[in-house]
Amino acid sequence: MIANPTTRFQVSAMAENLIGSEIIKLAGEINEKLKRGEKVYNFTIGDFDPKIFPIPTAYNDAIVAAYGAHQTNYPAANGMLELRNVVSNFIQSQQGLYYSADEILISGGARPLIYATYITLLDKGEKVVFPVPSWNNNHYCHLSGATPVYVTTHAADNFMPTASLLEPYLKDANLLALCSPLNPTGTVFTEKQLLEICHLVVAENQRRGTNQKPLYLMYDQIYSVLLFGENKHFDPVTLCPAVRDYTIYIDGISKSMAATGVRVGWAFGPAVIIDKMKAILSHVGAWAPKAEQIATANFMQQEEEVNKFLKKFKSEIDYRLSALYNGFKNLNKKGYKVDCIPPQAAIYLTIKLDLKGMQSKNGHILAQQTDVTDYMLNEAKLAVVPFSAFGTDTQSPWYRLSIGTSKKDEIPDVLTSLENALAQLQ
Repeated sequence: MIANPTTRFQVSAMAENLIGSEIIKLAGEINEKLKRGEKVYNFTIGDFDPKIFPIPTAYNDAIVAAYGAHQTNYPAANGMLELRNVVSNFIQSQQGLYYSADEILISGGARPLIYATYITLLDKGEKVVFPVPSWNNNHYCHLSGATPVYVTTHAADNFMPTASLLEPYLKDANLLALCSPLNPTGTVFTEKQLLEICHLVVAENQRRGTNQKPLYLMYDQIYSVLLFGENKHFDPVTLCPAVRDYTIYIDGISKSMAATGVRVGWAFGPAVIIDKMKAILSHVGAWAPKAEQIATANFMQQEEEVNKFLKKFKSEIDYRLSALYNGFKNLNKKGYKVDCIPPQAAIYLTIKLDLKGMQSKNGHILAQQTDVTDYMLNEAKLAVVPFSAFGTDTQSPWYRLSIGTSKKDEIPDVLTSLENALAQLQ
């Protein structure tokens, strides 16, 4: 039944003013083109095409087996104990971090855990400091009523925040939200960068003493397994044990196993905070399905299967990132106003389309960066996400390119289509 058009619906101020995703808006335009039969090279989605990147066969089999064993009732509120034990062993073997099962919370992917971190740690109006570009921190601030503090990063630092950039904003903040490897850039912290930031957090909490609310650190490392070449992953507590009492990690299997739709994520940190997050998510019902939890615990213990999958999976990702990076650098050498930051991790490439102010052969001037985005989509058939979708200035020439749905044999065609479109500009 269609609502009466004269009815005046009223919703909360939070819901009324929630900003829609620019990525979803762009996806709508792409889908319309596809419906019309147009060719689009879609590099917008931070996800995997399961026909190109299927989950591990052994993992798939474990999920089917868990449902076959009727593991379909409610899971434990903080996650199945067997999975929490496996995660505890995994982070100890991978990162040398010891967190007990009681310091680990399982949820339906990373998003509920990020939301729970905000809701648990922040009262309305309290400040969250985060670098831009970064993924969705502005929206979590809106959902929780927190005050966002945007810190603009720079290409010279691979768009990773430095201690000197962050320091002026930490004195009256209650949460510092960091991510490495970073979505949208696919770049990582150096050991020095992250250690200096950890020292700032420790120093700030020492200054506050016991009578003032701490400055907490949320560290999203969901892409940490997907490292490119010789790059390494660093984390706060390993580098600086003194920051442990203030740090909540966000992690999961969705990116490392191309299992974004399976929805199994985990957070770990101080037990008292994890327990409060558990209580919040238990009311929301944001747990991962029990069968998927049982299957994940089963699969993660199959070390040979995990390593076999990761070796092939990462080689497929690396091939695409390398091919596209080399293609952009070749276009740059030819004099076209494009550039690219070397890939370091995740499934993302940071590209630069510095075309604003140029004119196409039909006389159309790319007066705004949105014109550049549209030109790429309409003429090059290349769909990428502007950094403005991740909190940067709307005129930033930088973009995220995601390879999760790309086909290897199409990459030469992508680069040819891009060059043809660039050649029409003057």
